[in-house]
Amino acid sequence: MTMSVDAPQRGVTPGAMISIEGASKSFGDVVAFEGFDLEIREREALCIVGPSGCGKTTLLRCIDGLIPLTYGQIRIRGEVVTKAHPNVAFVFQHFGLFPWMTVENNVAYGLRVQGVGKAERMERATRYIELVGLDGFAEKYPYQLSGGMQQRVGLARALTMEPEVLLMDEPFASVDAQTREILQEQLLEIWETQRRTMVFITHSIEEAILMGDRVAVLSTRPGRVKEIIDIPFGHPRNINEIFLDERFAELRNQVWNQLRDEASAELRHTVDADG
Repeated sequence: MTMSVDAPQRGVTPGAMISIEGASKSFGDVVAFEGFDLEIREREALCIVGPSGCGKTTLLRCIDGLIPLTYGQIRIRGEVVTKAHPNVAFVFQHFGLFPWMTVENNVAYGLRVQGVGKAERMERATRYIELVGLDGFAEKYPYQLSGGMQQRVGLARALTMEPEVLLMDEPFASVDAQTREILQEQLLEIWETQRRTMVFITHSIEEAILMGDRVAVLSTRPGRVKEIIDIPFGHPRNINEIFLDERFAELRNQVWNQLRDEASAELRHTVDADG
């Protein structure tokens, strides 16, 4: 289904957790995205793919209320986002852990900022440390952990906030292929038992199909929604079974066909800019 970027604002559809309406964001002369319309359903996993520089990370930061839009609006449960939202948690690509804090204190940090009492925040931190498979590592420091383990600490920190919306900015891009697959399986298991609305950015078409209920393909900068593709695989998901499903290759080709021209255009633009 191709969505028109010139469609009029429609208000919030029943069941929509996040509604993005006519959104644009500029940094001086650089327009990250514009004319952006998208609705994300409650408790769905929406994956976003697009060429480098099309505003994917900027969009997540706007959803989280970390930076303001230039035009348009973003609503969460019908409420316009104007500042950092208490029911939204962000998992960054580069871990973002405090090196001087233990795993336990890193995971509990957001609760501490919110003023949650020590007993409750330690109980919740312990619960989510166990959930991501880091039992026995609560007193370790980030430098004592592998990259995959550090990313699990970042995930636990986000989950400890018990958010309604989980924003994932290429969370597995910094780990090796084997660790990435393990983390994908683990995140799917966690998400299926603790269903939240999840917006997941990735450059991997395969990962988008594995993780998403829908995949939104963006155009080159300024980013717009080019197409939204429904993923037919239900839950719970078995990654190995999906790889063997003939529909997987068809979906990959469908996403790539939409993405290829955009990626090529961005590459030509970069080469031209470099002279």
